[in-house]
Amino acid sequence: MIDETKARSIIEPKILKGFRDFLPSMEIQKKAIITKLEEHFSLYGFVPINTPVLEYTEVLLGKGGGETDKQIFHFKDNGDRDVALRFDLTVPFARFLAQHQNELALPFKRFHIDKVWRGENPQKGRFREFTQCDFDIVGVDSAEADYEILAMMDSSFSLMGVSDYQFCIAHRGLFNAFLAHLEVEEKSVDILRTVDKLRKIGEQEVVDLLQNITGSEEKAKKILRYITKEDASEPFLATLERLSSLAGGEEEHTNRMKAIYHYLSEAGIEGHFTLDPSITRGLDYYTGIVYETFLTEIPHFGSVCSGGRYNDLASLYTKEKLPGVGSSIGLDRLLSALEELKSPILKDGSSAELVIFCLEESLYSWYDSLARQFRKQGIRTDVYLQQKKMPAQFKYAQTNNIVFGLTCGKEEHDQNRVTLKNLINREMHPMITIEEAISIIKRN
Repeated sequence: MIDETKARSIIEPKILKGFRDFLPSMEIQKKAIITKLEEHFSLYGFVPINTPVLEYTEVLLGKGGGETDKQIFHFKDNGDRDVALRFDLTVPFARFLAQHQNELALPFKRFHIDKVWRGENPQKGRFREFTQCDFDIVGVDSAEADYEILAMMDSSFSLMGVSDYQFCIAHRGLFNAFLAHLEVEEKSVDILRTVDKLRKIGEQEVVDLLQNITGSEEKAKKILRYITKEDASEPFLATLERLSSLAGGEEEHTNRMKAIYHYLSEAGIEGHFTLDPSITRGLDYYTGIVYETFLTEIPHFGSVCSGGRYNDLASLYTKEKLPGVGSSIGLDRLLSALEELKSPILKDGSSAELVIFCLEESLYSWYDSLARQFRKQGIRTDVYLQQKKMPAQFKYAQTNNIVFGLTCGKEEHDQNRVTLKNLINREMHPMITIEEAISIIKRN
C-alpha cells in the first residue's frame, strides 16, 4: 500500500495542450521518413544546416506577419534578454544567411528538418510543437530554381509513398499586379490575409471582410472573382491567361509561370499541379510563386506542404540581395493525415526485424554472436535479455511489431544452426544455416 504522504508528493504526469509524446511505433516511422528525405535531398546537391531553437525576439518578429507574431512563444531569459522560440525554419534561415553569406557558395541549397513552436489554437492535425522539413535555394531568382523546388516536392511525396495529392500553386506578384490594377495595392497585406482564410470561412464572409478593407462591394467581388475558379477542370495555362487579363495584361509574372509549367510538363509531373489563385500564403515575406499541398481524400485537413519565393526576406538582416525559394513539409500534420487515412505507409513501426529469444541464459554469448552477424547484414536485430516463459517473449515481439524470431536452444547451438519463425504467419524454418535465415528475412 502506497504511503499517503508519498502519494500526495507524486507529481501528476501531464503535458501542455498542443504538445505530444510520441510512442516508439510512431517515432520509428517518423525517423524513417526523415532519413529517406535527408538522403533524397542530398541527391539534389542540398546540404544540411541547423540553427538555434531560441533567437532574439526582434530577429523573429522582423517580418513574420501580424497573426504569426501573436503565436510566438517569447519570454525574458536569465540575462533579461527578450528571446523567442522559432515559429518556422525560414526566418532563422534568413538570419543565418546574413551572418554566414561570405562562407557560402551561391546559389546555396539547404535542407533543415527540426521542431518549431507556435502558440496557435490546437486542433486535429495542428499542434503547438511540430516538425517541419524545409528545403530552399537561395541566391538565384529564376524559373529553373522555382521548378526544382516544385519537382523536389513531387519526388519527396512519391518517395514517402504518399498518393492522391495535389500541389496548388499561385503567384503573389501576379496577384499584387491585379490589386494594383484595381487600385487597392496599398491594402494588399490585409487583403492577402483575408483571401488566405477562404477555405476556412467561406466566400460570403471573405467578401464581407474585403468590402470592409477596400470600402467597395464591387472591388470585393472582383477580388473574389479573381481568386475563384468557376470550372475546377480549367487547364493551367487557360487559368493563367484569364488571371493575366484580370491584372491588366501583366506579362512578367505570367511568363515566369509559363516557364515553370513548361518544365513541369517536360518532366511529366504537371498532373500533380493546379493553378489555384486562392492560394496567397498569409506570411508577408512571399514575393513570387506560392503553393500549398492537399491530400485529395481529406482536403479539410489543410495543407501538408507549403512555401514559395521570398526575394526580400534576407534584406531585413543584410544589404545584400539574396533571393530565395523554398518549401516546407509539415511532417507531424502529414503523419496525422496518413493516420486518419489508415495509410499502409504507417504499418512498419517495428523496433527490429528480428528478435533472438532467450531459451537458455547460458547461451547468451552465442545469441549475442548471432545478433552481430545479422546486424552486419543490415538486419535490425534485438536480443531478449531474460529467460522468461515464451508467451511473455512473444508478447514483447508483438508489442514491438517484430516479424521474425529465432528460437534457438542447445541443439541449434551444437550444430551451429538456427530455427527461424515468422511471427505473423507462424511459418517455421527449423535447423537452417545463418545464411539461409538472412536470405529469408531479406526476402520478406
